[in-house]
Amino acid sequence: MMDVLFVCVGNAARSQMAKGFYNALARSTRAESAGTEPARRVSSRAVRVMAERGIDISGEKPKLLTEQMVESAKLVVSMGCLSRASCPAFLARSSKLVDWALPDPKDGSLEDFRRVRDEIERRVVKLVEDMEG
Repeated sequence: MMDVLFVCVGNAARSQMAKGFYNALARSTRAESAGTEPARRVSSRAVRVMAERGIDISGEKPKLLTEQMVESAKLVVSMGCLSRASCPAFLARSSKLVDWALPDPKDGSLEDFRRVRDEIERRVVKLVEDMEG
């Protein structure tokens, strides 16, 4: 059973950064990530801005979100994919779902990635504290 599941559309940036921060900070809980329309690879800009924080996500691979993943997580955090037509009903109706509604930096600059990364980091720090007491 995973503790936290981070979900975005491509599983190439936001959810990968959140998973990276979570697993680097957490002591007794673990996170996983997935996407509703997984990209072919993790964004090189996401890898770069996470490396600036000392976290290596270069070996991660985007994964397709499944209903079983949602069911097995204690908490599901959407990065803002709920408004997309591709958002599966099993995700939208989950009682464990929290939506952070973060902008997708996919087509943005390195600075856009840094802004989103910093907001994710701020939220994940609080989430780890909440999950681990």
